Amino acid sequence: MVLLVSERTFTQEVLESPVPVLVNFEAPWCGLCRIIHPLLLQFKSQCGEQIKLVGVNADENFKLSNTYRLKSLPTLLLVENGIIRHRLEGFRGRDDLRLALEEIKLTYTNCSKTYNHVQTADLECQSA
Repeated sequence: MVLLVSERTFTQEVLESPVPVLVNFEAPWCGLCRIIHPLLLQFKSQCGEQIKLVGVNADENFKLSNTYRLKSLPTLLLVENGIIRHRLEGFRGRDDLRLALEEIKLTYTNCSKTYNHVQTADLECQSA
């Protein structure tokens, strides 16, 4: 199940989240949005509690759509500590998305985060 957020809950659920959040901007009329939904659910189950997955209806949350300058749907943003770390848009289908999600999963589930400055995060993988 994907947590649906709105303009009212976005700051609390996404920008102030203690874990990275993958935000899926979608719309009910978007065919590709429906096609990628199972991949997003699989990604969420593989990442567990290390990455949060939320959905935003772009049509109902026009202010968020404008704030994040959406050009196409679906658009995925990985937000960590209120900062966009990855932006995925314009992918051509499942394989494009699957590769991008794998990269995110490897970065955020195998590495510990060391913060040297408020605005930047250095990711350093720890060898076991």
